[in-house]
Amino acid sequence: MKKELITMLTWHDVTVKNAKEIFLGAKDAPAKHWGFKIEGTTPESMKDLAACMKENGKVVYIEVLAIDEAGCLQAAKQCAECGIDHVLGTVYYDSVAEVLSDAGIAYSPFVGLSEDTRLRGTIDSIIQKAQDTEKKDIYGINLSAFRYAEGDSKELLLRLAPALSKPFSIAGSVDCFEKLDLIKTLPNLYGFTIGGAFFEKKFGETFAEQITKVVNHLAG
Repeated sequence: MKKELITMLTWHDVTVKNAKEIFLGAKDAPAKHWGFKIEGTTPESMKDLAACMKENGKVVYIEVLAIDEAGCLQAAKQCAECGIDHVLGTVYYDSVAEVLSDAGIAYSPFVGLSEDTRLRGTIDSIIQKAQDTEKKDIYGINLSAFRYAEGDSKELLLRLAPALSKPFSIAGSVDCFEKLDLIKTLPNLYGFTIGGAFFEKKFGETFAEQITKVVNHLAG
């Protein structure tokens, strides 16, 4: 399965103020999948940024860190109004799945996410929760795998990836080529987000340069 870089215009879990400017400066880099968070936007700027991305042929993602049903449902409705392609996050609720399904939006909810955005639980319990969740009417699941607070991220991923039947994605903290090398080996992984690491220039100087380096490394 091809591993897709999802370039996030977020830093410290907030969409940056100049997100559209950064996107337009890097839109010709080899990344088709782009995203941001509701935090840091207004309804108008959210619609504008999503429309700009889609006009440039991109698949548009929103990552949602809310875990209470009311917050998750509100985020889902906002995404539906903006024509988002894929929601990464919330924890699974039937109500959220219904709104996103009606809007034709792919849905990959978090598994094991705690309020501090860390992944918590034993590896066995996370795998079981992931397997239970993927039985729902969803595209796949989403994991803060590199923010695993109670064990080793690599061990978790190596055990979890082959145990899944639906695609999964990794959200956050992909900040070095060593993690990319691990990502390349994982069955059922379709995508991973990078946001803060690009703003911190972990892979180079400009956004476009860093995107190119990451995509080329994945292909190498």
